[in-house]
Amino acid sequence: MEMQVVDGAREAFQSGRSRPLEYRKQQLRALHRLITEHQADIAQALKQDINRSMYDTSLFELIGLENDIKLAESNLADWAAPQPVKKNLSTAVDDVYIKPEPLGLALIIGAWNYPWALTLQPLIGAIAAGNAAVVKPSELSEHSARLLKELLPQYLDKEMYPVVTGGIPETQELLKQRFDHIFYTGNSTVGKLVMEAASRHLTPVTLELGGKSPCYIDKNCDIAVACRRITWGKFANCGQTCIAPDYILCEPSIQDRIVEEIRNTLREFYPEDPKTSPDYGRIINTHHFDRVMALMEGCTIALGGESDRSQCYISPTVLQNVLPHFRIMQEEIFGPLLPIVTVNDLSEAIHFINGREKPLALYVFSYDKKVINRMLMETTSGGVTVNDVMMHYTLNSLPFGGVGNSGMGRYHGKHTFDQMSHHRSCLIKSFAMESLNDARYPPLSVARVRKAKLVLQTRWCSCCSGMCVWAVISTVVAVGLLIALLVVLL
Repeated sequence: MEMQVVDGAREAFQSGRSRPLEYRKQQLRALHRLITEHQADIAQALKQDINRSMYDTSLFELIGLENDIKLAESNLADWAAPQPVKKNLSTAVDDVYIKPEPLGLALIIGAWNYPWALTLQPLIGAIAAGNAAVVKPSELSEHSARLLKELLPQYLDKEMYPVVTGGIPETQELLKQRFDHIFYTGNSTVGKLVMEAASRHLTPVTLELGGKSPCYIDKNCDIAVACRRITWGKFANCGQTCIAPDYILCEPSIQDRIVEEIRNTLREFYPEDPKTSPDYGRIINTHHFDRVMALMEGCTIALGGESDRSQCYISPTVLQNVLPHFRIMQEEIFGPLLPIVTVNDLSEAIHFINGREKPLALYVFSYDKKVINRMLMETTSGGVTVNDVMMHYTLNSLPFGGVGNSGMGRYHGKHTFDQMSHHRSCLIKSFAMESLNDARYPPLSVARVRKAKLVLQTRWCSCCSGMCVWAVISTVVAVGLLIALLVVLL
């Protein structure tokens, strides 16, 4: 079944129907209609999957999708246009440019925590770049997966953009097929399996993974505001966000203040009880519930700690005096647990961060520009936000992606288009100026190599006016004739 779907999508791509920009725009507009006409259905599916409120669905998924679609549609002509590059003397009268071309057939494997944004954002780029794509939503967010499979063929070209649902066996079968690009969002364990499968066909991959994103709070900052923003980022979607602050690093002197400010913020966000709040979510299933609960082993609970397995509910929980060897510090939490690890100073915090896998995101809160600059200069991560959390994700002008264990490749906005395109180098030569080619033809000599060095130096951009190009050529020719005349006369 999976093979037939893949073969059908590849055949549809090879028909050439996605080459015209107008076709791509039509598909993008259709995808936008799907989102706008079925917001209530999408919100209901997410309510069933993860107890997500309709407001959070709009905030965390749909607004970003609509923005990316509008951006792609309005800028597609510029993105897909040949890009002029600098020339040298030997190519002065030639056409030299980079032409973005479709890669072919992509496989998009979505994630369950944001099943619409993390599945459709890559699809937007695939459509804009002119690719076909097989869409595989996560089986864990089953209501969203079922709805996506129902709706997508009603709006998009169902041969070019088929949806395959199912679990691990279906995904494994898809990974046996040949694709021109694989886009996977999820954890690093599965990411390695995806990359291994892709290597059999030398298929390029984009891996959007995760990791333990640190959050350093400097004592010289507005701690109340810092904690308010961290509390939002950590407990939104019940902590199931790949760029949520995974743990806090701070000096011992401000740990109690941080706990108190988070307590005050939780009272503001969930005045009665998070369990009854429409704005607080649930863990995706009992398997992940048990995994998250086990991470608290040996930890001191400063706030929260309540749970209800029958509802997959875990309250917003803060753990203090957490030591580096604790289990909770060995893996990505992906749940509403916030450990606080104390460090003596900024240098120790930097050392702590650099001693672990490179995170998907890094957060630092400080008034001190020296502190901020040291964090930026002496650490590495997929992205950085200073004095806030997660907001770099909302800017489609910024590339989003990991580094090392947190992933490879990047997307959002034009970056998704570029990731899903082959940037083809094009040189359209003229038959003119053959005399310049003597420098590369045998028999070679010192003089010819010297001439080649002159001819092959990059000198100007191809967007320079023809008059300027011909002026340079005329000058070179005139100088050559003058030298030749002087040789004759002497």
